[in-house]
Amino acid sequence: MILDIQKVSKTFPGNEVLREVSFHIEENEKAALVGINGAGKSTLLKIIMQEMSADSGIVTLSRGKNIGYLAQHQDLTGDATIFEQLMMVKKDVLLLDRRMRASEKRMAGLTGDALESEMKAYAHDQEEFDRANGYAYRSEVTGVLKGLGFEEEDFSKHVGTLSGGQKTRVALGALLLTAPDIIMLDEPTNHLDMNSIVWLETYLMNYKGAVLIVSHDRYFLNRVVTKVIELDHGRSRTYMGNYDAYSRKKAEIRHAEYLAFMKAEQERRHQEEVIAKLKQFNREKSIRRAESREKLLAKMEMPDKPYGENAVMGLSFSPRFESGRDVLTVSHLAKGFGGISLFDDLSFEIKKGEHVALIGNNGTGKSTLLKILNEVYAPDSGSFTLGANVEIGYYDQEMAVLDMNKTIFDEISDDYPDLNNTRIRSALAAFLFTGEDVFKYIRDLSGGERARVSLCKLMLGSANFIILDEPTNHLDIDSREILETALNSYTGTLFYVSHDRYFINHTASRILDLTHKSLISYIGNYDYYLEKKETLEKAYLGIDPKAVVIREETDAKQNWKAQKEEQARERKRANDLKRTEKEIEELEQEDATIDAEFEKPEVACDPVKCTDLGNRKEQIASRLEELYMIWEELSEE
Repeated sequence: MILDIQKVSKTFPGNEVLREVSFHIEENEKAALVGINGAGKSTLLKIIMQEMSADSGIVTLSRGKNIGYLAQHQDLTGDATIFEQLMMVKKDVLLLDRRMRASEKRMAGLTGDALESEMKAYAHDQEEFDRANGYAYRSEVTGVLKGLGFEEEDFSKHVGTLSGGQKTRVALGALLLTAPDIIMLDEPTNHLDMNSIVWLETYLMNYKGAVLIVSHDRYFLNRVVTKVIELDHGRSRTYMGNYDAYSRKKAEIRHAEYLAFMKAEQERRHQEEVIAKLKQFNREKSIRRAESREKLLAKMEMPDKPYGENAVMGLSFSPRFESGRDVLTVSHLAKGFGGISLFDDLSFEIKKGEHVALIGNNGTGKSTLLKILNEVYAPDSGSFTLGANVEIGYYDQEMAVLDMNKTIFDEISDDYPDLNNTRIRSALAAFLFTGEDVFKYIRDLSGGERARVSLCKLMLGSANFIILDEPTNHLDIDSREILETALNSYTGTLFYVSHDRYFINHTASRILDLTHKSLISYIGNYDYYLEKKETLEKAYLGIDPKAVVIREETDAKQNWKAQKEEQARERKRANDLKRTEKEIEELEQEDATIDAEFEKPEVACDPVKCTDLGNRKEQIASRLEELYMIWEELSEE
């Protein structure tokens, strides 16, 4: 065990954030800390780092171990370049390098004992240098910077001039190069593009130390972690496995808790009805019995209702009128800024009912394309056409559609006066606004809460073609899952930009990859995109995008046919294996019966009978040998 957290509690005025939180991290273990926004994740990390004190509880780091921490926001200053900033991490190696160079110069002028003494010192420094991977430290720094998305021309930029996201990436690179025994990362993927996230996943999976990650990136957690620690209403619960395993187990536990709550509620109501009935009888004995039941009911422990168990049940979102089959046609679209081209000659189509995700590295023009479709920007050339009866609903990251001086309820009811209170409250409950929460003012909400209000408004609108720009950016995991449920129930057409691979995997039926200023279409979710990415990029880059779609649809049909053929082969193999096992069992039973026959005195005295049984036994042995070989081949398949 490298880190042990025992009964840590923390309360801010009017808000108990952590209540006796306990868990531990083993050496080399990769763990996630998850929970809704405000659950106390960042607070707990600060307590572990002694940046904040706990009200009670103990945090123990194993003796001789060190810990590294990446907060969400970094404030790097100074005149150092990006490369120099990371080279500071290697100052011990640089010092050894300088000492060795100086020692080499001195040895050239020494003899005798002085030379021998200098050679010993040099050998010691060289051993340390080797152990610190000194001969590769420059390439190691370069590899980390490139992995985190910096190009070589960026290396000379001064850290004081960088954006907040770039500073965070520099700080992350320095932390990785420091290689502490345990790394704690608070939202490490927030400022990384997909390629950099994939690089970081691989780096952390192979990291020799322990890792504790706070992240809303479920795909990232799925690939990296083997344990999930959940903070829920101040308490902690540990689940073994990756994010999917945690999600399944959590759903099972929550459902069991909900059933227990409903059973207790049913018993409470039953007892109240019996008590009321006994009192109605108005007899001495019945009143005494009612009083006795009331005492038992007062002592009855009622479980808390599980949070969010039925938040999205039974709610679906449908446009008020349907569009035509052709929703969007984009022809030869091009756009650039300041003489730099983002994309040129983009052509694609979106059909009714499709859920299409637009992906690509940062700076490729994804959000710009959405703004062109929403007529925020004009294209440099090319055009797009909306189909018959198409009405666009647009969600951008700035959420400019909200009135800060309205309550959540008024924000919805004023825009949709034809909706009754029940419908409005049901829709808001689907986005986690229940009870008195609906009367909070927009100005008092967090970024994530405002995002949920904006998305709820959009889903209730009359739009049959919804365009979303990074809809999960401000959402915690619970809110993302609720949005996924809402979008998957939406019967209109979706087109969105997102870096959230888990979200894409669960909501997209097609992916458009904006790469090398062109589009490649993948008929499937994110897993399918990963499977086909290398092949399609090699085959289709430079080909007309419409041809790409046709070729990709052909591939999809061929894959479907191959999958069906493979399923048929598997069914045949399973049936052959079953028949083989049955024949083996029957022959082994017959062989055992023959052995029993040989033991009978009347058979032993009958030469003809013995010969017949012996011949049959040889036949069985020969056939069994064949069957064993067949069984092995079928099993290996």
